[in-house]
Amino acid sequence: MKAGRVVYRNRSPFVLTRRAFNVLSAVALTAAAWPLRAEQGHPFETIEFDWVDLERQRAVPVRLYWPGALRTTERIALVVFSHGIGGSRRGYSYLGQHWAANGVASLHLQHVGSDRNLWFGNPLALVGRLQDAAQEREAADRPRDLHFALDQLLAGPLGERIDPRRIVAAGHSYGANTTLLAAGARVERDARLIDLHDERLSAAIVISAPPFYGEGDPARILSSIRLPTLHITATGDVIRIPGYWSGAEDRIAVFEAIGSRRKALAVFEGGSHSMFTDRQGTGGVELNPMVKMATKELSLAFLQSTFGMADRTALQRWIERYRPIVARTVGLPAAG
Repeated sequence: MKAGRVVYRNRSPFVLTRRAFNVLSAVALTAAAWPLRAEQGHPFETIEFDWVDLERQRAVPVRLYWPGALRTTERIALVVFSHGIGGSRRGYSYLGQHWAANGVASLHLQHVGSDRNLWFGNPLALVGRLQDAAQEREAADRPRDLHFALDQLLAGPLGERIDPRRIVAAGHSYGANTTLLAAGARVERDARLIDLHDERLSAAIVISAPPFYGEGDPARILSSIRLPTLHITATGDVIRIPGYWSGAEDRIAVFEAIGSRRKALAVFEGGSHSMFTDRQGTGGVELNPMVKMATKELSLAFLQSTFGMADRTALQRWIERYRPIVARTVGLPAAG
């Protein structure tokens, strides 16, 4: 098996059967392959599904990074990843590849109301499209995408391979908000709490989380989260998109408002908001790849520590290794 092989064959054991299609209301796999730069020596599969939630009449395309060197009887952890505004299921590949290469499956969602299609069309209408994508309906549809996609995967041929006690939500930027909603954040509307919590989740990885759009006190929204959470940001993590600005201090405010006692924070020195995407060079030509390496290693160490896959010395080693580029940590074990 080659590392990073992309699977699209109709005869693949991972493809939904016609019967599964009828039961799950899913559609066939994407027809064309997308090239990957795989991590050497660590085999994994990449599969794309074009699912449709018929109840909402909403497409939910996904890309699954699946560990390829595990025994068939072994159950594995799963991360469900939500992209930032204007992203796609093919983004944040460095995370999906790294997790899968180390035995953790990663299901990357594409949210069709706030995905890469926002960047196309009349440029004079871009601000309006971005503002529409941040409104309440889309913000609520995103965690529903996560819930639906998790339903589909668990009910399909690979579902029995996933450990239901080790399912994690993760996301960057707008995707971090989606992650927080799925992890238990609650927004009030008309004296009624909107609760989009998915109780199957056991932890959350929150990268560059902005405050909730149009909301006030973050503690009122986030104090209900009780899951273990890892927060990753940078001192230069400033959001600048047409019609919206958010300073790096907002990421810290989100972390501090989380109700869980099991929460950790890592803040890189310098950088930018978009350096956590697949974009190269943003945040500094030298710093960008170092932060990506540090982010994928920290997130994996967090998962391993949280689920007993490794002891906390992995987090200690991470702090020691990346101390030169880290401005601050909270809740991580001190280096030995």
